[in-house]
Order: sequence, then C-alpha cells, then structure tokens
Amino acid sequence: MSEAVRVDVNAYLDRIGVARPVAAGDDALRELSRAHQSAVPFENLSIHLGEPISLDPDDLFDKIVRRRRGGFCYELNGLFALLLEELGYPVERVASRVHRGEAGFGPLFDHLSLIVDGRWLVDVGFGRHSSYPLLNQPGEQLDPGGRFEVIPAGDGDLDVHRNGEPQYRIERRTRTLADFAPTCWWQQTWPESTFRRTPVCSRLDGDSRITLSGRSLIRDGVTITLESDEDVLAAYRTHFGIELDRVPVPPGR
Repeated sequence: MSEAVRVDVNAYLDRIGVARPVAAGDDALRELSRAHQSAVPFENLSIHLGEPISLDPDDLFDKIVRRRRGGFCYELNGLFALLLEELGYPVERVASRVHRGEAGFGPLFDHLSLIVDGRWLVDVGFGRHSSYPLLNQPGEQLDPGGRFEVIPAGDGDLDVHRNGEPQYRIERRTRTLADFAPTCWWQQTWPESTFRRTPVCSRLDGDSRITLSGRSLIRDGVTITLESDEDVLAAYRTHFGIELDRVPVPPGR
C-alpha cells in the first residue's frame, strides 16, 4: 500500500461541499475540518455488512467520495490527510491510545490522528470530538463540541481531554497509513472489539450530532426507536446520504 497517490481534489471537495481554498491557511483548515465531519459520517457499517475494510488510498477514495460512505478513524483521517497534502498542508500521521475508562489507555495504533503544520491537531474520525482543529499546545480551548485541553504527558506524548475527561493519548512520532493496517484488521475481527458490538453512524449536525446506533436515532438528546428495517434504511438515506440494500447487523447474528 502506497500513500504516493493523487486524490481527485475537486471530487473530494464536492463531496464535503467546500470550494477549493485559495491558500493552505488556518481558516481554510477550520472550514475543511468542520465540513468533512458534517458531510462524511463516522460509521462502522462495513463490519456489520460483511465488507472488508481496506486502507489502500484508492479504495478509501472509492468508498468515501465515489460511493459517498463514511468510515472509522483509519479511513476518515487516512483519506483526509491525502486531501490536505494535495492542498499544500504538511501532515503528520500519529498513533494514539484511546482512553477506556477504568481500563486506562488502550494499545498504540488504537486511533489515527493528524498533526497539521506542526501546530494543529486535526481529527475527523473520532466520532464525538471537536468541530474544529485544536491547537497543539497546553491550555483550554472552547469548541462547539466541548471544552478541550491538549496536555503534555511525558516522553513527548500528548493527552487530549474533552470536558475534563481524557479522550486519547498521542504518540508524537510520525507514522504511515500502512502502519495502522494490522490494528485496522484487529478492530474488524477481534470478538471483543467495540466496533463489532453495534452498527453506528454519526455526523455533525449544526453544533450537535445526529447518530443512528442500531435502531436508535439520537438527535439533540432525543432518542427515537425505529421499528422496521424500512425505517432504518430510510434513516441512513435521509440523515447520512447512505444507500443500503439491507440493515447492518453485528457479526455472528
């Protein structure tokens, strides 16, 4: 798998509804990040549809841009990095450990994050997170998605907190997308993987989120249970622009 691939920038920008920026500046980065999260959902549906997930850049482009699907962190941040590089941004792919409550931080490569221009933490693939990039420096940062802090954690690592709760720990070492392939496979196949439990599809909706988790449609704190398969498929189509021919179900069911 090679990352030396050119993406169709115009098609990608059309997918997220943004005009091509005049220059690779901070304002454009903010617009691109928010627009991506609004248009391209965080979703694990491939696992529940029996579709293998490939991190080959051409496969990612086909899935997210041509077929207008979403994906999880390796897919979303993996492809977004290529778009940013085509637009002139210097991008580092970094491995993160997701915080799992009392269990502490998970394994390295649990999550793929991006450091852009050495100053910005950009993440369009974590689900509920910041709407805009976060400055890669200590101090509280207010965002529509919450109150964030990026905190030095020793050995050059950085902890990302949201509303006072740890989200993940970033290892400040540049990686390639191919480095995440084994963990991407593990997330799809390990029986205890959180991604195998329930089909989830979520995107920014204004300053909040809209989420379809199993048969529960959640918006502005209100949950609606969808009774029929037809209702579920219609919700994917209406709220996320995803056309499916069957309802995703957890593996083994």
